[in-house]
Amino acid sequence: MTTTSTESTASTGSPGPRMQWAKLAPEVYKAMIALDAAAKKGLDPTLVELVKIRASQLNKCAFCLDMHIRDARGAGETEERIYLLSAWAEAEEYYTDKERAALALTEAVTVVTEGFVPDEVYERAAAHFEEPELAQLIALITTINAWNRFGVSTRMTPGRA
Repeated sequence: MTTTSTESTASTGSPGPRMQWAKLAPEVYKAMIALDAAAKKGLDPTLVELVKIRASQLNKCAFCLDMHIRDARGAGETEERIYLLSAWAEAEEYYTDKERAALALTEAVTVVTEGFVPDEVYERAAAHFEEPELAQLIALITTINAWNRFGVSTRMTPGRA
């Protein structure tokens, strides 16, 4: 194995990026961009960013957190709701019933190591989203989880695309 300037080394413990995967796998990157665009179609832009931030928090993806917090601000999201997102269930008065249903589904789909998506979580989301919109939401959650895995496995650096 060779070490490049963008890779961290075991001796320094540097958490820098391991590789620029998008440049090394450009067809995959282009497909992910297209999947991301398709997944968020028809969904409220603020909800999209809340879902992306919450999944990124759970997956500990600093790159995606940085990006989607900026995007949420650009979509008009308030600082208070962004700050409270990791504790949305305890700060429920800050989020609509629909947003809370989406966030619960996001957590269930993201943390699949705790089991399958519970029926009550799915039914809660289904009560707030028409079936086509729910399909889009599931696609969005799946897509941000894929982005997060690229980010954490290659140690993408926040603020650098």
